[in-house]
Amino acid sequence: MAVMDRVIRVAAGLGGAAGVAASAAGSHAYAGTSLDTAGKMLLIHAAALIALSVPAVGSNRIRHIASLVMLIGVALFSGDLTARAVLGGALFPLAAPLGGLLMMAGWLIAALACLGGRRN
Repeated sequence: MAVMDRVIRVAAGLGGAAGVAASAAGSHAYAGTSLDTAGKMLLIHAAALIALSVPAVGSNRIRHIASLVMLIGVALFSGDLTARAVLGGALFPLAAPLGGLLMMAGWLIAALACLGGRRN
């Protein structure tokens, strides 16, 4: 397995675990905040990252770019929502919208990777 695919899988596992924790906290300790939404985004994107780490999905280079863009996006988006819920303030101005745009871009790049077929 390529090193980059292993890194993506580890990031997906960590993101999935963080998503479960954030969803639980958002349902209990921080009910009524955006923490539950942050958890859902982490969980959804963790599953997508696992899928993107499979070489049969498409072009390795494009898969890796999609994964990195998606990973940065979900970290910004969920990180900002978490900071707002737990710390009472944003990571930085426009962190969540930027993260959202990067997540959308990651999905579109993933679609491109699948169109191209498997290449190294």
